[in-house]
Amino acid sequence: MNRLLSFSAVLLYAFLHLPLLVLAAFSFNQGRLTVWQGFSLRWYEAAFHDGQLIEAALNSLVIAFAATALATAIGTLCAYGLWKHGSRTFTLSLSLSLVTPEIVMGISLLALFQWAFRFLGAHLGLHTVILAHVSFCVAFVVIVVLARLRTFDAALEEAALDLGATHFAAFYRVTLPNLVPGILSAALLAFTISFDDYVITSLVAGVDSETLPMVLYAIARRGANPVVNAISTIIVFGLGALILVSERLRKP
Repeated sequence: MNRLLSFSAVLLYAFLHLPLLVLAAFSFNQGRLTVWQGFSLRWYEAAFHDGQLIEAALNSLVIAFAATALATAIGTLCAYGLWKHGSRTFTLSLSLSLVTPEIVMGISLLALFQWAFRFLGAHLGLHTVILAHVSFCVAFVVIVVLARLRTFDAALEEAALDLGATHFAAFYRVTLPNLVPGILSAALLAFTISFDDYVITSLVAGVDSETLPMVLYAIARRGANPVVNAISTIIVFGLGALILVSERLRKP
């Protein structure tokens, strides 16, 4: 039975990760096709000299950092409020944004922005993408921070209040330091989700706010291009490292 379970686990991991390993391998291929012609870094060099890819990568980083900062701050306060008041209804309602299809969320956000911009005279751009990313990253932040709060001893905060601390001082000096690992974990998760989003971003982005996933998708649609392999390899392993760090920080 143990051997069968181990073999099943190996098959599962191979099914999940073998395509990524093949992608990474052929990103170092000298030729353009899926026939090995020798080791080369030419596609990585081509990617770093492509102005469109660099601009899209910068847009993705700006959006991810801004959305992460806003979502982490809002989500942490929201999680603290839910933990203090124990509202089961509001806690369960967070699952709605997690199970809503991205295409539905993207269309609804686009409709909201178009309606609001009739009165504000604004247009789609980086700001709309950031707001859209905050809207779906907040739920992940709340869930992670709330999980951390459930392992926190509320008596510590109550003791600080009994000793004369204000509610803000008790939160800032007692509760918040204990939440730092969970907050960092939530921030890394939010950054990863924001950086690699395509569906919602493609609906709410302006002409001057293309992100890296959007550009990669456009390049891939025009035909096989090893530059996509190189950039995809960097993204997969870079964000994969962030996820591993996030999971390590999440554990109490």
